[in-house]
Amino acid sequence: MAYLGVILLLFSEMAFALEFASNLNKSNVIELYTSEGCSSCPPADKWLSNWKNSPRLFKDIIPMAFHVDYWDGLGWKDPWATSAFSYRQRQLAQQGLLSQVYTPAILLTSQEWRTWRMHKQLPNIKPVKAGVLSATINENELMVMYSVEGDYELNIAYLGMGLVSNITAGENRSRELHHDFVVLEHFKQKGELMWNVVLPAIPKQGQTQTAISVWLTKVNSLEIEQAAAAFVN
Repeated sequence: MAYLGVILLLFSEMAFALEFASNLNKSNVIELYTSEGCSSCPPADKWLSNWKNSPRLFKDIIPMAFHVDYWDGLGWKDPWATSAFSYRQRQLAQQGLLSQVYTPAILLTSQEWRTWRMHKQLPNIKPVKAGVLSATINENELMVMYSVEGDYELNIAYLGMGLVSNITAGENRSRELHHDFVVLEHFKQKGELMWNVVLPAIPKQGQTQTAISVWLTKVNSLEIEQAAAAFVN
């Protein structure tokens, strides 16, 4: 019986650990900049949600929706919008990765993608060799490793799925909006090749499921070098 107890304990500890990794080729990261206060954004939100049905999800496609707050002054405050995400979008424009600040704006692996409306699949992009980004979560500890040397900044984001809003004011008044891959929390840590991070608790904001996305950029750049993601519950 003692041996059985040890086996069950080891099994439960192993089952709690989550491991995920990128491929060798650079992952296709889709960044959407959106707002519930913008009447042209719901089609983009719906388009992004469609990727949850793709067999490539989190294998080589990682969608993320950053809700910006510069529409909040028109009568409706987006509950997932932050000034940090608006600032991030302005930085993308300053770094030449985005032509201007607007919504809905979509980047595909750090390149502006204006023709997203016409695509149910990703355009044929020549695979770019990067490196393997691997991650392990055990309890609330995240360990990330990368196979290519460099001075990187690790980005970590919790993504919320199945979020619903009933809009009572602003440009989308009287509409029920549905969202997936919403960035609920985003934080960074500098390092080289290996990172150990104590994760904060998963934000509870009404999502039906939560994913975690990790990606690397060079220091002082928002261009994504490699990324990986997985569902955490």
